[in-house]
Amino acid sequence: MSENPRVLVAEDDPRLAAMLTELLESEGYDVLVASDGQGALHAGLTEAVDVIVLDRGMPVLDGLEVLRRLRESGVTVPVLVLSALGNAAHRVEGLDGGAEDYLAKPFDIDELLARLRVLRRRATAIVPTVRFTGGALEVDNRTVVLADGARVALSERESALLEQLARRPTQVFSRASLLESVFADADDPGVVDTYVHHLRKKFGRELIETVRGVGYRMGAAA
Repeated sequence: MSENPRVLVAEDDPRLAAMLTELLESEGYDVLVASDGQGALHAGLTEAVDVIVLDRGMPVLDGLEVLRRLRESGVTVPVLVLSALGNAAHRVEGLDGGAEDYLAKPFDIDELLARLRVLRRRATAIVPTVRFTGGALEVDNRTVVLADGARVALSERESALLEQLARRPTQVFSRASLLESVFADADDPGVVDTYVHHLRKKFGRELIETVRGVGYRMGAAA
């Protein structure tokens, strides 16, 4: 498998997409291209990429709609929006919509490359993680990175439960203790079982082991 950084270029202009592909490949990137918003959304949800260059004005789905759906799905890959709409209001709209950067067309090639380098440096900065057999939980962004590189977004409570178990992988936690430490605003121990079920549904039953008559402890990711 290539160790080059991987970039998704979502651009419907075939000439610009080809130019960006050639440019980025010459800079050492592996390039994946999507020519419309639906393709960009699918690739963003299913492909492992390090950064996304996203045209704002694409057919099928607008770039900002693609961005909104990616963020709602828990995708945290840094996104640079390219757009012919370059005034301050449009830039603010893009940044508020979840983009890390916004560059107006026409753009300077060296500036584009520099901005991508900045986004990659930010994305690869040290993130607090809790490791477990088969993966690691990135605590700040509530994302599990599996051994094969796949990234799975968690809800706040799923993340809190997994973190509690993974930090002490050999300890058996009773439902009562998990209810107190993770679900302090709930009074029904059944909520623990519910979120164990959610995590097992995402990662397989082996992730969390049931210790009959006692409670739960970490197993291994499927």
